[in-house]
Amino acid sequence: MDDLESLAAAVDGTDSVVAFTGAGISAPSGVPTFRGDDGVWDRFDEGQFEYGRFQRDPAGFWEDRLELQAVMFDEEYEPNAGHVALADLAAEGILDGILTQNTDGLHREAVRSVTDADGGDRRTDADSETPILELHGNSQRVRCVECGQRQDNDTITERVEDGEVPPRCECGGVYKPDVVLFGEQLPATVLQRARSLTRESDVFLAIGSSLVVEPAASLPRIANSTGATVAVVNLEATPCDSIADVRCREDVTEALPRFRDAVDP
Repeated sequence: MDDLESLAAAVDGTDSVVAFTGAGISAPSGVPTFRGDDGVWDRFDEGQFEYGRFQRDPAGFWEDRLELQAVMFDEEYEPNAGHVALADLAAEGILDGILTQNTDGLHREAVRSVTDADGGDRRTDADSETPILELHGNSQRVRCVECGQRQDNDTITERVEDGEVPPRCECGGVYKPDVVLFGEQLPATVLQRARSLTRESDVFLAIGSSLVVEPAASLPRIANSTGATVAVVNLEATPCDSIADVRCREDVTEALPRFRDAVDP
């Protein structure tokens, strides 16, 4: 029995299974990574995208944001087999939460595609039992800093391209990408719920993350401290390998479908 089959056996009969994902699950879909070889921050200055810079110079921030988006979203990305495997597990009621550092929205797209394929018969992220918590926000949206109104990012980007810099809401407030910028705190309610789900988990899957960015990277340690079985699925070694019960160095697009197939629904 290999590690993933052992993990699937550990899932059988447990009350709560939670997945935590990082950039490594979206990279196979073509989404550029921020760090590492040829990462986005090799081409851009991180300081251009700090929250303080947005507050001081929202017009300049949005001009630079256009260049960043041209690199980050120069094509349409689709969920890969790893996203779909997690969506299947959530739809079957096996996975109780997906916590992600990614802002690409691919987990939500995967859940929608699985639900549509099943005619809506299985659970979706709209159900409180299977939440998708985007810890760093969602780059497909923008939010007014004054009234909190959200809009589609593409719509606002078109306005910026047409010369509306910075873009403003009807209330007069400036729109901000609905993501956590450098120097900005993670939303307290989202982080609190993520930690609660982690503490309640019997099995915690850390997938495609280097597990070095805090506070999200502390989640596997929280799970370990409460007695959960912790699995790390990542091509490279992580600081949490020493506490992991299962360590898998496979590509997530191969490992997760195999894990899904091994789990007895």
